[in-house]
Amino acid sequence: MADFRQNQMDQSIGRAGVEYDAGLRSYMLGVYNYMALGIAGTAIAVLAISSNQAALETVYGMRWVFLIGMIAVGWFGPNFIMNSRSSAMAHGAFALYAALWAAAITPIVGYYLGVQPNLVFQAFGITAVMFGGMSILGYTTKKNLSGIGQFAAMALIGIFVAALVNIFFVGSIGFSMFVSAAFVLLVAAITAWETQIIKNMYSAGDAVGVASRKSIFGAFMLYGSFVSMFVNILQLLGFMSSE
Repeated sequence: MADFRQNQMDQSIGRAGVEYDAGLRSYMLGVYNYMALGIAGTAIAVLAISSNQAALETVYGMRWVFLIGMIAVGWFGPNFIMNSRSSAMAHGAFALYAALWAAAITPIVGYYLGVQPNLVFQAFGITAVMFGGMSILGYTTKKNLSGIGQFAAMALIGIFVAALVNIFFVGSIGFSMFVSAAFVLLVAAITAWETQIIKNMYSAGDAVGVASRKSIFGAFMLYGSFVSMFVNILQLLGFMSSE
């Protein structure tokens, strides 16, 4: 009798483990699907704006407005999404973030589409491979990545400030290449850390609305990492091709 009960308990634990793994995979797939939709929307918007000279000039003239807006939404958006009780508002925050990113990167991407379109596709392919590899690492590793991720996030702020100084006061191509390379490496580390955080947020007992907001939160974080990685890889390829 004791062996029978033990077997029943083992089977129950096994079924629970299988159900948890299936739920986790479904949750992560939802995150990546939302992220992919954001990237697709951004690509369509960039192509549409780049093909219209008047729209391109307007976006270029307001590029700093869009950049500041994108940074502000990127900073406050995650907390808003998780604290919002409405999935529609969470979706709206993500859509706004993607739209601001599209407007912010159109001058750079549009330039390369006009002079060296092959670099845009190369940069996207490299980004997809690097992002995918780092996200898989974050998903599968047992090591706690919080220390590495927090260090990379702080270093990224310093690199961003250095990039602004270079743009306004120095204008060095060599330093710009260093900044772009540092951005790529730091964002790669942050991608693994974010993936681990998103994975650990999963709970099989979440209500539908909570699970949806968590998926959008994860997509929001990974989307920003993907696009910033892409832009800096594109700039690196552009610098190297001009030499």
